[in-house]
Amino acid sequence: MTNAFAFDTKQFDTAQLESLFFAPARAFAALSVDLSEKLITAQLDAAKAYTDTSVAQLRSLAAVKDAEGLKGYMEGQQQVAKEMTERLKGDAEKVVALQQEFAQESQKLTESSVKQVQASVQEGTKEATETATKAVKAAASSAK
Repeated sequence: MTNAFAFDTKQFDTAQLESLFFAPARAFAALSVDLSEKLITAQLDAAKAYTDTSVAQLRSLAAVKDAEGLKGYMEGQQQVAKEMTERLKGDAEKVVALQQEFAQESQKLTESSVKQVQASVQEGTKEATETATKAVKAAASSAK
């Protein structure tokens, strides 16, 4: 007795499954990991810069010994605030650029996958049409 639901390994094309599903999934995962790595690196760099600035400011404050020193410290705070604002703006622009790059690369991967699927469907349709045509011709010749 044969099982109608038996798995026929001859009909199972692992290369096609690999090219249509697993390879694009791996490429997208690699792209996601790359973006995550870049974002984490940017966050760590920013955190280090903000920490270094904060520590430097604390050291400057601790070094204040008189009214003149306090005045100098307070005047320096305006420059620090300006630099921090510029740093924040630069960090935000970096994150936006990384996200745009990710979106563009994701779109390229998607377009490539869609083209590959379309080509595979066309090839499958062509093969099915050829097989059906041969079957019809064979049936017609045997009916004669």
